[in-house]
Amino acid sequence: MPDLTFRDANAADIPIMLTLSHAGDARGPDTPPLDPATFTDPRTLAAFAAIEADPAHRLIVAECNGEVVGTLQISFLPGLPAFGMKRGVLENVHVRSDQRGSGLGTVMVQWAIERCRDAGCGLLQLTSNKIRLDAHRFYRKLGFEQSHEGFKLKL
Repeated sequence: MPDLTFRDANAADIPIMLTLSHAGDARGPDTPPLDPATFTDPRTLAAFAAIEADPAHRLIVAECNGEVVGTLQISFLPGLPAFGMKRGVLENVHVRSDQRGSGLGTVMVQWAIERCRDAGCGLLQLTSNKIRLDAHRFYRKLGFEQSHEGFKLKL
């Protein structure tokens, strides 16, 4: 297992984060990766700036030998239930396709779990697309329970 380093993402990482999160799928399988030098989508840049400015949210990239091989987002949510317990929300966990099955995803999620513990969270939750059965097995292996049914409403 190669050594991973974790850092907060910067704006130059946006194209690789989008590529890893399959946002590029709509662009077609033969479309080259997004180019950081020419990436200017104002909505995406505004979203990145909002996340970067809010200490309750972190966009993280995982690097191996100086290359981004994974990405994830952690959000910290205060709540009233359970006597004000803070919750961590894990989103957009993605490992570069040529690195899947190497254990990097496990290291990344364990790293995120520790950041949530450090932040005082009593729970870490996530959602995963129903068709991603391999991801479901992966999360169960790490101790996550499928305890709720998720719902989304596109607006």
